[in-house]
Amino acid sequence: MVKNKNKTKELSTKICGVEISNPQKIIYKKPKITKLEVVNYYYSIAPLMLKEIKNRLISVIRCHQGADETCFFKKHPTTDKNFVNTFIVDGNEYFYINNVKQLVYQAQMGSVEFHIWGSKVLDIEQPNLMVFDLDPAPNLPIEKLRYGVKLVKQVLDKLKLKSYLKTSGGKGYHICVPFKKKMSWEQFAEFSKQIAILLETKHSKLFTTTIKKSARTNKIFIDYLRNKKGSTCVAPFSLRARANAPISMPIAWNKLNKIAPNEITIKNYKNYLPNKNYKLKLKNTKI
Repeated sequence: MVKNKNKTKELSTKICGVEISNPQKIIYKKPKITKLEVVNYYYSIAPLMLKEIKNRLISVIRCHQGADETCFFKKHPTTDKNFVNTFIVDGNEYFYINNVKQLVYQAQMGSVEFHIWGSKVLDIEQPNLMVFDLDPAPNLPIEKLRYGVKLVKQVLDKLKLKSYLKTSGGKGYHICVPFKKKMSWEQFAEFSKQIAILLETKHSKLFTTTIKKSARTNKIFIDYLRNKKGSTCVAPFSLRARANAPISMPIAWNKLNKIAPNEITIKNYKNYLPNKNYKLKLKNTKI
């Protein structure tokens, strides 16, 4: 984090060449987290995060008044085109970022959450990241949720699909499947749907694919709908615009029973980094 060697001087507000306006603005109220802390987080995690989001179209959730206030979903570039890469899909313009400066600029502009497409701009019609979002009903015991996560992994393993787990930063977990087999978006979406239906059929007392909340009582909604063209899922290492500034972070499968879906936050994330040898990149934040 920023270290003030001379308290009589103002803190520098330039990070990675990006001027940070109003750095002491409170973005999260409980605990109090400033805009500069949010920008610093994204600057520090950039080497890991960019591996996941580079060359993927993104949408962001921007919170100009803070994460506790009204935020909005932004998926098209506007006045900030000089700090993003743009791409046209079906007549609509989208954007993506490929370097640290662009990531920092997004945080400077109030972007708190980052959501990614399931394909890369280099081959936009070739989906290569399948996501299953396990959303538990309120008050569902976490043991049942974790059991459901294991059941999904078992099915994927039987299909010889390697997957990784990440916290959602909310109530559930995300299971991500890096995909190599070539499929059209229609085939990709249908395949994910059939996996979800299989789980619902075999474990009808635990899973539902019905989006209506009335059908989720004591069940896990297995959301496969994020696997359609144009749909997005929160990116690995992204903050969430929720209380305590939780992070959606990849975790090892053997940590499932030890890490809650919203346990990893901006305050403790260093203890959960997947690469223990990773050194936080925090230079350029000095006075």
